[in-house]
Amino acid sequence: MSELQLPEGVVPHLAETQDAVAQMLADQVAECLRLHLAENPEATLVVSGGSTPLPFFRALREKPLEWARVKVALADERWVPVSDPASNAALVQSELLQGAAADARLVLFHYANKGALDALPELEAAAAELPLPIDVLVLGMGNDGHTASLFPDAPELARAMDLSVEQRVMVMTPPSQAHQRVTLTLPVLTQARFTALHLKGQDKIATLARAIEAPADWSAMPIRAFLQAGLHVYWSP
Repeated sequence: MSELQLPEGVVPHLAETQDAVAQMLADQVAECLRLHLAENPEATLVVSGGSTPLPFFRALREKPLEWARVKVALADERWVPVSDPASNAALVQSELLQGAAADARLVLFHYANKGALDALPELEAAAAELPLPIDVLVLGMGNDGHTASLFPDAPELARAMDLSVEQRVMVMTPPSQAHQRVTLTLPVLTQARFTALHLKGQDKIATLARAIEAPADWSAMPIRAFLQAGLHVYWSP
């Protein structure tokens, strides 16, 4: 990644191991939350699912924070019950919200016994519990250039990435995915006070390089919308 020409103002954070990068990211996130809590009654942390953030979750949960004043939410969620192994919320509950961090409040984006579209009013109400701007946002990225559930093949992508849209959440139905998805929309995500992109592996560097080549074409690789000054990229081989 040291040879990759990042856009101006994008800050790289590199380490040789996944655990080292996870610790660096956890230190930064904890400091951002701590500083915000020093001047505000609560702080918001929005994270992503998948295997890459697991060491980060385990490092962050050990940080001495006033966790009861932290709201945690997911940038996106599969429309499956929390009991399903595919649930991002289940991952956050088992890997991040442990020990002292269990005092944090998890904002869920799933409702049992309802279809995703039918649950949109409840989903919007849940998203409204997150004061904007989000204090800390940690994103991942797929090899197709998606982030959150902003998938290139989702029919709803253009609306979800419309900066004038008032919806905080949208249901996404990308044909490439086995489940419907719920995602925070681009105007919510891009307002975050601190945004980190957490990556692992050479394949993700190759994807990032492709994204940098044509930053204006968001529809082909939605991650391009985030490659702006102020973004922090955390990467390990």
